[in-house]
Amino acid sequence: MVSQYYDLPSLGALTAFEVSARHLSFKLAASELGVTSGEISRQIEAIEDDLGVPLFVRRGTGVMLTSAGKDIYSVLASSLSKASDVVRTIRRDGSRNVTMPPAMRSRRRG
Repeated sequence: MVSQYYDLPSLGALTAFEVSARHLSFKLAASELGVTSGEISRQIEAIEDDLGVPLFVRRGTGVMLTSAGKDIYSVLASSLSKASDVVRTIRRDGSRNVTMPPAMRSRRRG
């Protein structure tokens, strides 16, 4: 079995978390992602179980981020925003402005 390069939950679970945190709603997250609220809840619970801390406080039909949830959301939102900026630049300018670090160039040669 190949080990994960980054010690992170699955990208699917992180996506469910990011959308839920942005909306502060599992229902709206489910609607945006085209899945059920139950699936969002299962993804969030999987991350919380993995981390051993709650990321949301569930209140009736709404949710609020815990301190740990705020910390993770802040990093995810910032990282996704930066990735989005790079993707927009690539789409606009094509590959002429895209550079690859030397380590990545050497991996592509083989």
